[in-house]
Amino acid sequence: MSSSLIRAGLALLFAALAATTQAQTFPSKPIRLICPFPPGGAVDIASRAIAAEMSKTLGQQVTVENRPGAGGNIGGAEVARATPDGYTMLMTTSGIQAINPVLYPKMQYDPNKDLAPIAVLVSLANVLVVNPAVKANSVTELIALAKAQPGKMTYASSGSGTSIHMSAELFKQLTKIDIVHVPYKGSAPALTDLIGGQVNMMFDNIPSALPHIKAGRLHALATTGARRDPTLPDLPTVAEAGVKGYESGVWFGLAAPAGTPKEIVAKLADEAVKATKSPDYVKRMTEVGYVIVGAGPDQMAEMTRAEINRWGPVVKSSGATAD
Repeated sequence: MSSSLIRAGLALLFAALAATTQAQTFPSKPIRLICPFPPGGAVDIASRAIAAEMSKTLGQQVTVENRPGAGGNIGGAEVARATPDGYTMLMTTSGIQAINPVLYPKMQYDPNKDLAPIAVLVSLANVLVVNPAVKANSVTELIALAKAQPGKMTYASSGSGTSIHMSAELFKQLTKIDIVHVPYKGSAPALTDLIGGQVNMMFDNIPSALPHIKAGRLHALATTGARRDPTLPDLPTVAEAGVKGYESGVWFGLAAPAGTPKEIVAKLADEAVKATKSPDYVKRMTEVGYVIVGAGPDQMAEMTRAEINRWGPVVKSSGATAD
């Protein structure tokens, strides 16, 4: 055997040993979890919940840092550029993974090449809410109102490319109505303007809209899932309310920079999935409208492929774009 082959073999052996040692001692310092949306929205709520649970079992603090903007792309790009050592994670969404690459013609990174899947944590439906001043008590009445004044009504979103945006675009396509998109940097500022009457309607994630619905600040008309949501069981689905074929939702999960050692990804995945089964976590999340998923890297990759196949044609046919 040549000396070059021996050296190459030894290099691979030492690299494997180093990776194993690194995984065994990981984590030895706090971990950053980048939330690519502002505080107060559903992604932020999910980020802080999983950070609290994983901090208990990892032996190191998981801290949440908000990096909002561009439908999650600003935070996503920061994580994609981070050192791939397991100490920086992203709270990603099915919208970031499947919608943004089609919607944004120029992205600083590719979420499906520059990020490594760790685990899908939760899924949830959206809820169609209107400002109480909007004279519509049902989906049918809202559609009639929009058709009576094409191009006049506005809908808010948490950013271009989010499930909130695409839920409305799908609604527009299926109902043939003309309503104007007003994107925000997250659900919280969008809800503030919706409550204030600056915009008319929104398909928000249930957890962030729920307190405002219960307080009467927003009027809920329907939920977007295939079945009625247990958090709002009296509301029909959009399909039940007369929009045949309508179904929309989103999942949230953890991702790391591509190139993060597999042993570290596996450890983070194990801890994340274990955290989703914690009684405290399950109670906290289900009470506000999340559905627990708890799926590892392989399932997350499969779910991402399914979302790309599902939403790519919707984005393209809608003609929606974002800078």
